[in-house]
Amino acid sequence: MPLLSILNLVKVYQTDEGMFGKARREVRAVNGVSLDVEQGETLGLVGESGCGKTTLGRMILRLIEPTSGGITFNGHDVLAASSGDLRRLRRDMQIIFQDPFASLNPRMRVDSIIAEPLITHERLDDAAVAARVAGLLDVVGLPARSKDLFPHEFSGGQRQRIAIARALALSPRLVVLDEPVSALDVSIRAQILNLLRDLQKELGLAYLFIAHDLAAVAHMSHVIAVMYLGRIVEMGESSRVATSPQHPYTQALFAAALPAHPDEQREEIVLAGEVPSPLNPPSGCHFHPRCPKVMARCSREDPRLKRSQGREIACHLFD
Repeated sequence: MPLLSILNLVKVYQTDEGMFGKARREVRAVNGVSLDVEQGETLGLVGESGCGKTTLGRMILRLIEPTSGGITFNGHDVLAASSGDLRRLRRDMQIIFQDPFASLNPRMRVDSIIAEPLITHERLDDAAVAARVAGLLDVVGLPARSKDLFPHEFSGGQRQRIAIARALALSPRLVVLDEPVSALDVSIRAQILNLLRDLQKELGLAYLFIAHDLAAVAHMSHVIAVMYLGRIVEMGESSRVATSPQHPYTQALFAAALPAHPDEQREEIVLAGEVPSPLNPPSGCHFHPRCPKVMARCSREDPRLKRSQGREIACHLFD
């Protein structure tokens, strides 16, 4: 049984348009997404900006309320949970945000930042809290003296280590990583990613790794899911999706990524046009106006995820 199971999850936003906002239109930020995350494994979620990745990640913790669908975590119905039940579930579900410069309170010292979840969720004396903070700082590779400093006294990579320590304070089973290295210098990214991998092995953590850095996703993930305009278009084992993408959109994404070796040869794929507006998505397959392999039926029929080529693909080429 998966640790996290998402079934047909939908998030619809209402927008106001026209004079005095009288005209209302729908934006389907997430449109019928289903996926599973196994204990101790990483599911990488990739796609262009605005495709719904972050919305999906935040719905899992109910930081955003879904419009419809289901979320099951460790056998519990997350959407049916009361406020008290959700509080208990969130001990096992944590999130690390994209920007360590914005996610840490600049007026709090590091020991208070890391201790905040412990004080909120557990009844511990001061000595136990201090010991736990010291242990977490050691786990993420920061010196003990860091506890007395403020966030502005650290580099971006060190701040993200503080955010990781805070997320681990309650010994969670699932961590949502929302673009955890995109705001960091390239030289620091590998250090943070390797730290996250080491922590996963040591603590048995499950990750939902949200990113647009395909190399990082391939490095971190056991399974990769590719999103386009709120839908999953391809999902499968990381090594298969990264080395042999099948959906035309996935092929274009990986063709545009930097190769692992300078001598690696890749097919050049140039997509036409821009990403369509989610306010007015194309009919049929949302990708068809940009697809180099478009067929007549693509503009009429909406492809569903089907098992093919050892993974799930939503494309009429594989019917």
